[in-house]
Amino acid sequence: MVVGALGVVFGDIGTSPLYTLRETFVHGSGMRPSPEHVLGVLSVLFWAVTLTVTIKYVMLIMRADNKGEGGVLALATLAAQGLVRQKIKGGTRKLRRLVTLVAVVGLSLFYGDAVITPAISVMSAVEGLSAVEPDFASYVVPLSLVILVLLFVLQARGTEGVGRLFGPVMLVWFAVLGLLGAWQIVHHPGILRALNPIYGLQLIADRGFGIFWAFGSIVLAVTGAEALYADMGHFGRKPIRVAWFSIVLPGLMLNYFGQGALILDDPTVVKQVFFKLVPQDLIIALVALSALATVIASQAVISGVFSLTRQAIQLGYLPRMEIKHTSETEIGQIYLPRVNWLLMAAIIALVVGFGSSDRLAGAYGLAVTGAMLVDATLAMVVAMMVWQWRWPVAALVFGVLAIPDFSFFVANALKIPEGGWLPLLVAAFVFYTITTWRRGRELVVAELAEGTLPLGQFLERMERAPDRVAGTAVFLTADASATPPAFLHNLKHNKILHERVIVLEVDTMDVPRVPENKRVEVERLGKGFYSVRARYGFMEQPDVPAALRACRPHGIAYDEMETSFFLGRETLVPAQRSKLGRLRRDFFISLSHSASASKAFFRIPTNRAIELGNQIQI
Repeated sequence: MVVGALGVVFGDIGTSPLYTLRETFVHGSGMRPSPEHVLGVLSVLFWAVTLTVTIKYVMLIMRADNKGEGGVLALATLAAQGLVRQKIKGGTRKLRRLVTLVAVVGLSLFYGDAVITPAISVMSAVEGLSAVEPDFASYVVPLSLVILVLLFVLQARGTEGVGRLFGPVMLVWFAVLGLLGAWQIVHHPGILRALNPIYGLQLIADRGFGIFWAFGSIVLAVTGAEALYADMGHFGRKPIRVAWFSIVLPGLMLNYFGQGALILDDPTVVKQVFFKLVPQDLIIALVALSALATVIASQAVISGVFSLTRQAIQLGYLPRMEIKHTSETEIGQIYLPRVNWLLMAAIIALVVGFGSSDRLAGAYGLAVTGAMLVDATLAMVVAMMVWQWRWPVAALVFGVLAIPDFSFFVANALKIPEGGWLPLLVAAFVFYTITTWRRGRELVVAELAEGTLPLGQFLERMERAPDRVAGTAVFLTADASATPPAFLHNLKHNKILHERVIVLEVDTMDVPRVPENKRVEVERLGKGFYSVRARYGFMEQPDVPAALRACRPHGIAYDEMETSFFLGRETLVPAQRSKLGRLRRDFFISLSHSASASKAFFRIPTNRAIELGNQIQI
């Protein structure tokens, strides 16, 4: 489990030594390769990693798991549940809405980060070729594009086979990082003085406001920290912690300090300091290993996008999309074709548009630090509402831990003109999409609810039953206590009822997975009617036929060839005056058109599905 965690969880943060110190001393930060600046930068870097990654994420936030799952949506769910349990008079609903808003912001920033990470990681590794031969620089962009396109093309095959190689490769990677750094430290042991925080504080005091330009590059050392928490559901808390303390943290720190020692010995190597850690004859081998490590880092980010997108779809944040399971044994290995190709297009545009990792570094960091601030805020709420910390203690602990995050966020905000606008633009678009979809669906559901009756009241009024036909009719609905619109349309136009009618509501719960013994709840209503509620976690894919088979102990025998599924299909018509506004109305309608069909999403047999249209003004 520890080796497996190395291959998935630590890919992003593990490849940061490729570019962090180089960007700090080269990318207009005002840092010089002098002893006081090198020691100061390493001191700031070491304590930033200690506070942000080790203490905040590994030791504290990873305690907040939702039935074993992590990530911003799981953290927000825990915070909302804690607010409900505390029953704050008059404020619970408003606070839950605020928590949801913060979670949506964090989710949006995650997408902004995910667009940049694969591009900068792969380009940084390929640029090592120029350390062998400067003329290779013209091949960096084409070779990076080939690697990235191949990576996205292979996504459809799944990561089950390749995943077995990820852990061992990253184990070799961290071992190489540590050995290369240790070799330099042995020759220049004085570099270890940077462990003293005094050097970092002196650098901050000497540089004043100008230190924020250096912070904008030093933050690259902690990017990927949120993956420790987001991927907790794949491996568990303990393997990730063991891997961090025993392998990843030592390897990273040894390499950073080794790079610092090399810069002190020869300041001219700063532009290619990572690849100068090895003799000229071994650079090609290090470039190959680095490229493989960055591909793994990119794969981890892409898998994270798939996983978080599925959670967002299940929780109603995004329209339904096609989700393919690529493994028969691992539930977390999924593939979303639409997301895959959109992400590939965005990353290709970045590589071509920016042309080098130096330029791309200006765009990197803002989304990551914003997401970290969101995590710190939600974790503080969880500490107070779930862990029962007193609010002054929670505010003090997470307030102190948020200081590096806030400093890095301000530093990266200074890079907005250089490219920092890019992740903000992506995050703003995602936020606009999520809020438009949620508000639009609320209006559609409210419109559909206006023309319905409580199901019990309908059955009481049904004095003379229409003609009954053999078989079972299943009507999917958002509320099993009300008459589904599709049911009313079928009764109005066909004037018949099946001998058995099942009103089925599929609920997504605020837990990752629902136990099979709690999957369905069946209520017998009389006159051949049944109300069924099927429950799924936000990490599960709804399967209506499987849910009906689970109803057998409750007296419902499911026979696919004797069952018809009636689905409502809304046709959205632009209203003269829309509550969404003209732009958001048109965008919501286009999103609705792009959503996957209900029968595919709920795994309903296509030859047993009947769709009944309903026109709604929006």
